[in-house]
Amino acid sequence: MALMVVKFDLKKRVKLAQTVWFMYWFAVMAGVLVFSMGLFFKIELRKRSELMDNNESHFLPNLLIFMGLITCSINAFGGKVCYDSLDPNKFAKWKPLLKNFLAFCIGFNALLLVTAFLCFVMRIPLQFTLAEGLRNGMRYYKDTDTPGRCYMKRTLDLMQIEFRCCGNDNYRDWFEIQWVSNRYLDFSSKEVKDRIGSNVDGQYLMDGVPFSCCNPSSPRPCIQYQMTNNSAHYSYDHYTEDLNVWKRGCRDALLSYYGGMMNTIGALVVLVTMLEVAVTIGLQYVNSSLSTLANPEDPESESEGWILEKTVKETFTDIMAKMKAMGKGSKVEEGGEAAVATVS
Repeated sequence: MALMVVKFDLKKRVKLAQTVWFMYWFAVMAGVLVFSMGLFFKIELRKRSELMDNNESHFLPNLLIFMGLITCSINAFGGKVCYDSLDPNKFAKWKPLLKNFLAFCIGFNALLLVTAFLCFVMRIPLQFTLAEGLRNGMRYYKDTDTPGRCYMKRTLDLMQIEFRCCGNDNYRDWFEIQWVSNRYLDFSSKEVKDRIGSNVDGQYLMDGVPFSCCNPSSPRPCIQYQMTNNSAHYSYDHYTEDLNVWKRGCRDALLSYYGGMMNTIGALVVLVTMLEVAVTIGLQYVNSSLSTLANPEDPESESEGWILEKTVKETFTDIMAKMKAMGKGSKVEEGGEAAVATVS
């Protein structure tokens, strides 16, 4: 027994085809939206590619771009089929292709759902990518004369200003690295010599942060040097004073930004998947209703449409039987080839 049988006359079939045709072209626009969101996400990642530890973070936007293009293509084809279904002569040329096309659409809908799932879970690897990338970026902050790293200072400063953040986890991360280039240090100064000699790596470490960490909303002039030295500043206690630098780490800020973007795109892809399922069901009804005309010579005769020709259980059993038959067929062919090779 067929699943979800609906009776159709000519008027209902025409209305169904027109509705599904409209839905297909709406789905084409949804595909354009998925493509655009993937492209926008890729551009946003490229803006800060120096702060990404690897190129794997571009897998998701590339997948979204690909899925958007495929969505546009298959929905444009489906819309054309629905349009031609109003003319039996035009529809005849598409009929042999529809079974395979509908099977492809089912697989594509599953892939869309996987894409949406990836949008929600890729936040986890992105967190580690940002942590390592920011750590390396901060280490190269001072290398303004080194080819390939000369723009790192500018990138980090603009990022900290834009996202109102400081350091990787917090502002104290800057205390653990040398972020001032040697060319700007006076090595004849006792203070510089003492600071460099105070650690085994020979780095000029200090309790200070770059200017881009300063919070312009603070009423007090920015204290970015000797931040832990209370005696260096009037009426200041770094343990209790509300510091006038950003306290939020840039990893958390960037993760929140990209994570929110990925959640939005994931929700969009879920909606597109629901639309794709709807148009696939609609096309199946168009196909089955035209295949069961009581009198194929009379376009005005009644017909029946369905989602599945058999029940779900029977359909699943048939699919498994076909897969087993295909497996046995391939084994028989392999056995025949082996026998021929033995004889020769």
